[in-house]
Amino acid sequence: MTLKTLFLTTLAVTAVALPAMAQTASDNAAWTAPRKGDWLVTGRVTDVFSGADNAITTAAGADSGLHVDVGDSVMPTLGFTYFLTDHWAVEGILGTTKHEIRAQGGATDVAVHETWVVPPIVTLQYRPLTGGRISPYVGAGVNYMLFYNGEDQNGFKVRLKDGFGYAAQAGVDVGLQGPWSLNLDIKKVWFNTDASINDGALTSSVDLDPWVASVGVTRRF
Repeated sequence: MTLKTLFLTTLAVTAVALPAMAQTASDNAAWTAPRKGDWLVTGRVTDVFSGADNAITTAAGADSGLHVDVGDSVMPTLGFTYFLTDHWAVEGILGTTKHEIRAQGGATDVAVHETWVVPPIVTLQYRPLTGGRISPYVGAGVNYMLFYNGEDQNGFKVRLKDGFGYAAQAGVDVGLQGPWSLNLDIKKVWFNTDASINDGALTSSVDLDPWVASVGVTRRF
């Protein structure tokens, strides 16, 4: 996600939320940082992108001269955060993204598979500030990669292995008005999957390790 895209997306999601924020402004004009027992529900636009570049090998382990390329995907997601204390919170995110997988190398650049992924992530967050209009946070947790509705391309047959990974997170909520805030969030997920191509004739151990960059609007309950 480029800075220009992030800026334009921020404007878009803020504009969509303005009518709802204006409706509650007269009842609760001052934004306050979330505290113990609060819930945050965040609607986000999320870009999931991977730098995977792993080699594709034959069943015997020989280098095929090809490597894996995984396309990025921009989709809406939802985040749910509950404050255990004034400083500690648990967040879960829900969403699904679609990615194209290509085999590249030399003169070859061919699509081999498209797949949907459900990558739920649960993190434990630490928020150092309990006052002011800015609430930054860092977090760490786990995720699970579930691949579904895969579509093979150009005569290839691809199978991907589901599994668990780890995640780190950093972000900030910037108070707007009433219970509303602007949210910027980035996560790094570490996840490796085994890819089998054409019933094992070709294989790859793919370090997906995606970045998950989001911008959205949060409402406190």
